[in-house]
Amino acid sequence: MPSKSVLISLVAVATASLLPVAAPADEPAPNLAGNYRCEPLPTPCQSGQTFTVTQTGNQIEFKSDTGFVGHARLTSRISLSGEPTWNALGVITADNRIQWSNGTQWRKI
Repeated sequence: MPSKSVLISLVAVATASLLPVAAPADEPAPNLAGNYRCEPLPTPCQSGQTFTVTQTGNQIEFKSDTGFVGHARLTSRISLSGEPTWNALGVITADNRIQWSNGTQWRKI
């Protein structure tokens, strides 16, 4: 039978793991505005080779060199959700590349 101190330690650890973790202060949204080149990763770029991104708060608009216009919304500091007709999720990397769930990656130029 475990000793009383071991049981108390187990209860303390279990309780501590249920406490909410302090979140960092609200950080500003990343600035994604600029020009990007689409890179196949591994899917070929079908909506254009270069994109101009404008940003207002968490709203993103992008226009391709072929005339395609799409919209996305920042859902966190590291993620985007493309709206119809784009319909792709994006992950923002540490060097501000956007890796899309459609198999492409945008690199800022």
